[in-house]
Amino acid sequence: MKTALICGVSGQDGAYLAKLLLEKGYTVYGGSRDAQMSSFRNLERLGIREAVNLLSINIHDFRSVLQTLLKVKPDEVYNLAGQSSVSLSFDQPVETLESISVGTLNLLESIRFSEQPIRFYNAGSSECFGDTGTLAADEQTPFRPRSPYGVAKAAAFWQVANYREAYALHASTGILFNHESPLRPERFVTQKIVSTACRIAAGSGETLKLGNIDIARDWGWAPDYVDAMWRMLQQDEADDYVIATGHTHTLREFIQAVFAQLDLNWKEHVSTDMQFYRPTDIAEGHAYPIKARRQLGWSASHRMDDVARLMVDAIRIRQQPQPA
Repeated sequence: MKTALICGVSGQDGAYLAKLLLEKGYTVYGGSRDAQMSSFRNLERLGIREAVNLLSINIHDFRSVLQTLLKVKPDEVYNLAGQSSVSLSFDQPVETLESISVGTLNLLESIRFSEQPIRFYNAGSSECFGDTGTLAADEQTPFRPRSPYGVAKAAAFWQVANYREAYALHASTGILFNHESPLRPERFVTQKIVSTACRIAAGSGETLKLGNIDIARDWGWAPDYVDAMWRMLQQDEADDYVIATGHTHTLREFIQAVFAQLDLNWKEHVSTDMQFYRPTDIAEGHAYPIKARRQLGWSASHRMDDVARLMVDAIRIRQQPQPA
């Protein structure tokens, strides 16, 4: 039986990863800055809160990280913590850089200092690539981030690469393109679209206000992506992998797919508002995830239309009357 520590277990990816590892027979520890005060709502929604060993860990504090590693003695550590919103990073650039890059560095240095054979996964992001136009990014594509979030993720990526090369740590980064689920909060545009569309279908009469709906992204299904994380740490050699569906769609197409699930014409309910535009943005995001397919045996089993349907269905299920 293996033991895993998930930093950032309360988020979307952390919750799905915890569920996957529990199903594989792992003992799972989930870290949060204050485990006694955190709600762990996503773990509750997946019905696994009681199965995860919850503990307090501050990844900004080297001593806290090292003490946790020495106590838990994990076989695998998954770093999913840190500020996770691209748009919020423009308002909080310092917090974004510190929460992502310093936290990653403390985890790497603690693993090195512990001298334990820990395998480490780092959550990277396609935001590191910036705007590649119609070029499908792979592991060799240069980084040119266009947001404070992308800059922070790029810094963390190179930290991981350096520790892998300099200290022979089994440390890998998954360069994940957009991946969604019902566990996303509404500050993420996909959940904002789905939640608002469902309210409109129920008769709210509101208008969905968005920024640039002509941006294009590679949208996948979050439970697929945590499987890729796990597969990376099962490899004999650590490496970095682009994780994506390989299919890109505009936000306009995602909106259309969501409203179609509710038998609504999206054009009657959506407007654009300049306040939701970012100072700099990526026009298109394209991915070439062939390395993951060849070396990990992984490929996405859901595409954008599936994501739209599954997210709408999740809200429909929650809205159904509960039996007395």
